Amino acid sequence: MRGKAPRGPRGGGEGFIWFAAQDWWYHNRAHSDFQLMRQVARSRPVLVVNSLGLRAPGPRNSTRPGRRILRKLRSMTRFLRRPVPDLPRFHVYTPLMLPVYGRSGALLRLNAWLIRLQVRAAARLSGIGGAPVIGATIPTAWPVVEPIPRSTLIFNRSDLQSAFPEADGGWVAGLEGELLTHSDRVLYVSHELMRRDRPVVGDRTLFIDHGVDLDHFSPTGPVHPLIRQIPGPRIGFFGGIDDYVVDLDLIARTARGLPEASVVLIGDATCPMDGLTALPNVHWLGFQDYQEIPALGRGFDVAIMPWLGNEWIRFANPVKLKEYLALGLPVVTTEYPEVEDWRHLARVAPTPGAFVDEVAGALADPGDPGPRLRAVAPYSWAGRADVLLAAAAPVAGGER
Repeated sequence: MRGKAPRGPRGGGEGFIWFAAQDWWYHNRAHSDFQLMRQVARSRPVLVVNSLGLRAPGPRNSTRPGRRILRKLRSMTRFLRRPVPDLPRFHVYTPLMLPVYGRSGALLRLNAWLIRLQVRAAARLSGIGGAPVIGATIPTAWPVVEPIPRSTLIFNRSDLQSAFPEADGGWVAGLEGELLTHSDRVLYVSHELMRRDRPVVGDRTLFIDHGVDLDHFSPTGPVHPLIRQIPGPRIGFFGGIDDYVVDLDLIARTARGLPEASVVLIGDATCPMDGLTALPNVHWLGFQDYQEIPALGRGFDVAIMPWLGNEWIRFANPVKLKEYLALGLPVVTTEYPEVEDWRHLARVAPTPGAFVDEVAGALADPGDPGPRLRAVAPYSWAGRADVLLAAAAPVAGGER
């Protein structure tokens, strides 16, 4: 295996370089990349490399491309930072990169070389030397990490990235295939996706269900003043609002079907919101800092997960479910495979009409929050990180 260094002793305490699928500076910091790496940084030096992207945004393949380009350029100007004061070993870095995506070519190789050079320098500045553990959630990291000496390579298969509709799915699938083939461990949060990949990955699969920041998403505490000024009852959603994931038509149908309730949407939107905000009972609060989300969520009467029924959602496991449950909220969601084990705690709607009916039912009878809180109590991110550290430890017997 190219780039594979001899394995050291178990528990050697290697640093982590983690290629995230999100950007710390403008995406949802509740994402598993950031949650896991913050926990790992309590015992190891960590360098999180912000998302390298899957495509160059443009008018033909992306909504609001100018805004997307600008926010990435701003992220690049931040270079290497330690953004969490009480985690001095947690570092975040955005490399300078060329907007080059495609199947092959000299520019792609040059871009990978430039990123690799920057990441290795940032790793040294972060106290990471030798052969670190390397993790990749974004498949475009493969050309960068392939030659880097490492103790362990982990592919965090948190989503089917090749199903992202704005990217070249065939090209991204090829990169996913390389990581599936060459990684020492492949982590899954979706049983459906793990079953699909099993013929390729074999016994290198490891299911690590999403955790939840239990201290942060506590049901006790103040309700944010932004929420208090919105008339109740409140039907709420927090998280990224992307039109390839979130069913905007279903949100509009819910707002129209329950005009006596307020629909509160919290999160950055990568798609036009005019159609929703034109409705008198829809309140879009835009992006809010992660620290403010629990206080905002405590003001919900019902929390919703209005997903589209596509390939992305089929292989997804939204962390939002556990965050809602940790706040003690009744939850209404559309169907997706990974919700199966949580049906006793969430109202699962098979059709748009049923979704509106279930929201109305949850408003009328929110139920007991106790079982919800008890169900998520074992799912701390610290426990998930312990499993990850064990999986990343060198295995006796050398290279595969």
